[in-house]
Amino acid sequence: MYHTPPVATMKTALLLTVLASAAASLVAAQELKIDVTLPVECDRKTKNGDRVSMHYKGTLAESGSKFDASYDRNQPLTFNLGSGQVIKGWDQGLLDMCIGEKRTLTIPPELGYGQRAMGPIPAGSTLIFETELVAIAGVPKPEEIKIKATGEGVAEKVASAVADGADAAKTFVADTDDVQGHEEL
Repeated sequence: MYHTPPVATMKTALLLTVLASAAASLVAAQELKIDVTLPVECDRKTKNGDRVSMHYKGTLAESGSKFDASYDRNQPLTFNLGSGQVIKGWDQGLLDMCIGEKRTLTIPPELGYGQRAMGPIPAGSTLIFETELVAIAGVPKPEEIKIKATGEGVAEKVASAVADGADAAKTFVADTDDVQGHEEL
């Protein structure tokens, strides 16, 4: 004999599904986020072992306050990429860059300074770095920086994200609607 689960059980299952989805989103939020703000075309991109020079501005995600900037000193930071001389978020987030390219890195604590405070950076901080690749040692600087054309503009990206969010909301509302006569769902 088939037994139809009570509405409360179905709602509980739905709530657990939504909570699991939210938990998965939090885990994803703990990953390195790389936004290319000035895409550049080139023949030679950064790779592990390269000695690179980077300009940057670092801010705290929580407050937006700046904690450091190479621009203020008019001196880029030079280091060997992928060798652990900088935080893991930089070693990972600055790979495959062209000279002149700019990126914004959103770095979770696990790829930054973790649960230890570092100068003006509180323990457990998510860091945001605006970065610019100035040079790769041994690679000639191009006479002209070629900005890469992107296929989709900002307005189209925003419209697409809004449409996706609206569709998800409609689905959620439809799935949770207690329409008379459908208490078994």
